[in-house]
Amino acid sequence: MILAISSSLWSILALIILFYGTRWKRNRSRLPLPPGPKKLPLIGNLLDLPSERQWEAYHKWSKEYNSDIIHIDAAGTSIVVLSSMEAVRDLFDRRSSLYSDRVSLPMLVELMGWDFGIDSRRAHRKIFHEAFNVNAAKQFHPQERVAAHRLLRRLLNDPKDIMQHFRHLAAGLIMDVTYGIDIRSPGDPYTTLAEEAVHGVSIATLPGRFLVNTIPALKYVPSWFPGAGFQRQAKEWRTAARGLLEMPFAHAQRNIALGSASPSFTSRSLAALEASPNNNKREHEDLIKGTAANMYAAGSDTTAATLGTFVYAMLANPKAQRKAQAELDALLGPGHLPDFADEVSLPYVSAVVKEVLRWKNVTPIAIPHFVSVDDEYRGYRIPAGSMVIGNTWAILHDEDMYPDPHAFKPERFLLDGKLESGRAEPRGGRLWVRQATYGHLFSLHYRASMLATLDIKKARDEHGNELEPSYEFFPGLVSPPLPFECSITPRSKKAVEIIHAASSGATNELQNNLWHLT
Repeated sequence: MILAISSSLWSILALIILFYGTRWKRNRSRLPLPPGPKKLPLIGNLLDLPSERQWEAYHKWSKEYNSDIIHIDAAGTSIVVLSSMEAVRDLFDRRSSLYSDRVSLPMLVELMGWDFGIDSRRAHRKIFHEAFNVNAAKQFHPQERVAAHRLLRRLLNDPKDIMQHFRHLAAGLIMDVTYGIDIRSPGDPYTTLAEEAVHGVSIATLPGRFLVNTIPALKYVPSWFPGAGFQRQAKEWRTAARGLLEMPFAHAQRNIALGSASPSFTSRSLAALEASPNNNKREHEDLIKGTAANMYAAGSDTTAATLGTFVYAMLANPKAQRKAQAELDALLGPGHLPDFADEVSLPYVSAVVKEVLRWKNVTPIAIPHFVSVDDEYRGYRIPAGSMVIGNTWAILHDEDMYPDPHAFKPERFLLDGKLESGRAEPRGGRLWVRQATYGHLFSLHYRASMLATLDIKKARDEHGNELEPSYEFFPGLVSPPLPFECSITPRSKKAVEIIHAASSGATNELQNNLWHLT
């Protein structure tokens, strides 16, 4: 674990564990707990908690105890893990009134300063929905189209560090849509700061990664104390988090005051606030600011991660790539770019995108829920105060729902050549962290544009031998591919021409569209 428990901390831990252990004993009922690994006195399974790849450890226990619901005790903190769609729907959907709260994460909220992402969650959702429901989201298609064209140009000119291109796409698009800030080059100070802040969230929210999330009293341990490196790390991430909250919002406000602001979530929300009879505009402005920061946090890493995973899938499954390209060619003709209206006519490409999200899902474990009262499920007791975690990875690799789950098979989402509407979605239910802040960011547009114009193949060494990627992923709450090499080449001379034409005309197209939107 990140927190190295030195001998100096054992006396403090012993008192804390004694307190939680006593409380746990006092709250026991006659109903049995769900099965799980054997617990030691007082500390329970504290020493068993995995610090990385938690989803695999939980899945292993689920298989070992033949149960899709398991229980872990971390020094008196009750943890329940759900590893089936049935259990998730029963508890998170049908009993949402009991399980809709989020667990307290002292590392994230109190030490790293992400209280703006927690305290007003319902209000954030309301503001977000008003700006990004299915119809309202269409107003941002011009920015998305331009971002896709710029991405193709960068991949054509410099195909080596594709993950950097994907991160730049995600950061630039979200900064544009959220704040009206046009990011042209990697390394921009806003996106660099935001990436650090989001990276901290991805690590700090993983169950078991920081002991302070399991034993909240450790948040009072001073940073100079031996073994309290988590406090110093939290301080660094706090600086980045507050910068993400304040800096781009202030930039947008300055542009609004100067009359030079591009249409964005922030400009539209503040304009609506100014025109409203709201008596508490300062509080509502803070909600807009917090929602904007959360939108970046939720969308940037996941967007880049899913694009990287898509490339992994094409490298590992060249037949699927060729079949998707054939569908695009039949609809558009070689060398033409798809647009949003074409998506309904691309069932196989749609199935490829769905299978990418399932095959190597970029959020393999969900942020824990919290149940504040005792509950009973299948004859088991769910203790009050439990962290209840959906194991996304286990569910999306359920052999009953997805036969041969580790194979890449887009056809599993098709029936008679059409998308099967009855098939459980890879992102379905309330289990998952939304894989992007804006659902339309996960449209087919980026993948289809790449497939229509580019060939994605394995890199070769100086002798012409194919280099097999590692297919390894960063073990965080968001799990993007680790850096890898591949070959990105244009499919034809016509593809090169259309990429140059689209990217050179992108800025003018965006300016014209935005002029009509203002």
